[in-house]
Amino acid sequence: MADTPQETLANLLSEDRTFPPSPEFTQAANVTAAAYDEAAADRLAFWEAQARRLDWSKDWDRVLDWDNPPFAKWFTGGELNVSANCLDRHVANGLGDRVAIHFEGEPGDTRAVTYAELLDEVKRAANALTDLGVEAGDRVVIYMPMIPEAAVAMLACARIGAPHSVVFGGFSAAALSSRIDDAGAKLVICADGGFRKGKAFALKPTVDEALESCPSVEQVLVVTRTGQEVAWNDRDVKWEDAVGGASNEHEAQPFDAEHPLFILYTSGTTGKPKGILHTSGGYLTQASFTHHAVFDLKPETDVYWCTADIGWVTGHSYIVYGPMSNGATQVMYEGTPDTPHTGRFWEIVQKYGVTILYTAPTAIRTFMKWGDDVPAKFDLSSLRVLGSVGEPINPEAWVWYREHIGGGSTPVVDTWWQTETGAIMVSPLPGVTATKPGSAQRPLPGISVDVVDEQGEAVPDGGGGFLVIREPWPSMLRTIWGDDQRFLDTYWAHFDGMYFAGDGAKKDDDGDLWLLGRVDDIMLVSGHNISTTEVESALVSHETVAEAAVVGASDPVTGQGIVAFVILRGQSESSPEHLAELRAHVAKTLGAIAKPRQVIIVAELPKTRSGKIMRRLLRDIAEDREIGDVTTLADNTVMSRIKTGLQGGKED
Repeated sequence: MADTPQETLANLLSEDRTFPPSPEFTQAANVTAAAYDEAAADRLAFWEAQARRLDWSKDWDRVLDWDNPPFAKWFTGGELNVSANCLDRHVANGLGDRVAIHFEGEPGDTRAVTYAELLDEVKRAANALTDLGVEAGDRVVIYMPMIPEAAVAMLACARIGAPHSVVFGGFSAAALSSRIDDAGAKLVICADGGFRKGKAFALKPTVDEALESCPSVEQVLVVTRTGQEVAWNDRDVKWEDAVGGASNEHEAQPFDAEHPLFILYTSGTTGKPKGILHTSGGYLTQASFTHHAVFDLKPETDVYWCTADIGWVTGHSYIVYGPMSNGATQVMYEGTPDTPHTGRFWEIVQKYGVTILYTAPTAIRTFMKWGDDVPAKFDLSSLRVLGSVGEPINPEAWVWYREHIGGGSTPVVDTWWQTETGAIMVSPLPGVTATKPGSAQRPLPGISVDVVDEQGEAVPDGGGGFLVIREPWPSMLRTIWGDDQRFLDTYWAHFDGMYFAGDGAKKDDDGDLWLLGRVDDIMLVSGHNISTTEVESALVSHETVAEAAVVGASDPVTGQGIVAFVILRGQSESSPEHLAELRAHVAKTLGAIAKPRQVIIVAELPKTRSGKIMRRLLRDIAEDREIGDVTTLADNTVMSRIKTGLQGGKED
């Protein structure tokens, strides 16, 4: 009989290395261990205290309305303006000369934008949007490169109560069109283009194509970034004319705590995208608190850099709303980590004296592949906190990050959260937690996360199963835009009274959490449920491996056989003996049940534009069938290159 998921997900990868914070870091930390006790004693009072970190125009009547679960309302009756909390209050407090954004364009152009300058531009943009007929409640779609105007557009929408929907600037016309149409957007804000990998790319033509089937859009506001030639239509308005010519006098009006702030579409590979709806008061409370707590931000001295794109939720919560509500100085970089050279990120860290860096495991593994000598050329001694986001991080990548980027002493905070959760849910606190490589460790104060079995019962320490959230949280999604039933069916139907979004997890013997990726990616091998994440981590722990992606392929004997696609580090070369060594290494690390049937060496892996590996396409190769839809890939030619360059070792 097949083992149950919670039995077999529990016992593969083990990790006994721990890294406690230094006494000096602990002594100066923003949040101490007392926060866990405060939240445990009275969870709602804890979140009420965090909401007091913001400026409210009107106090709330009730912290949480959970009368109609799962439709939550936080800080009901309270009113605030999200934009004013990110800008006006800092300028009013005498911080107008503080740099809000150090912008680094890919071609090397730079801008330092102060809080006073940013507020001035946001006020002008708010007036321009109003002049274009945008009112509170109207939806605005933003389709931009990573330039300061993207943040200005978001904050201007928030200022006038117009929910924004940011669409990543790499999405196709069809993907953009479906999101505009679903939101019923009145206005699109875009740029002529941006710079990526050493050349200009166009955005405006994609917008024009998308709008052929979007009757709700009345006008398009266009930022000039590259100066390239673009077609011009009657509905198009230049940002420089509309915003530059607008008044910089604008009084921010308060909105209800539950007023919609943004819709962000999850990029599923099939079916209609889900428009995740976030509101204002609860969202900003948790985004602001978690940024303050998890990254230990000292706004007077820190220089913070989140390398995400504004089109993803990480860019919303940890580039715009979290950092700016806390008065942070941050870096915004337009381009890619390897343009014009593979040391570009470290050059930027050195140039601006970055102290807090938040990036993705896929980027960290890429840096490992490029070699230890690249970051060694730069002075990274300013860094004091490192963060990881986007997917589970392999323990060896975690250790490499700490050693080669953090100088062997910098705390690493591995964070688990989702578009749907709005803000970080599970993470170490850098001044409190003895961190473990690869573990997100424990829920933050005020957050109730658990691992349960198929019956919804909590698993014991050492057990594995399904990651759920037991209690409502301030930054939670309120619904799927226009589709309450889909919201219920997608997130609340699997376990009674608990939120479940599809991730597997385990608790170690200390009760710390280990994320195992999507339950959909768990393989059934000879009756055992095996996580792709753990096999990938085992492979990356081999000194020659930079990155690995693992899939289960149909097998007549075992049900599914494990097939691993591996990128080698630096100058490493492969041979039949090397492939056999990799397979044996996994067996030694995890047990014979997890030994790959086949290891295939590749130069690259198929990834979405947010860096997630598309395992279903690798499954197509492993099962020797026609390659499926590649439109969501960052590079849709990668699959043909993988197919033509295959070299792999099978079990004898």
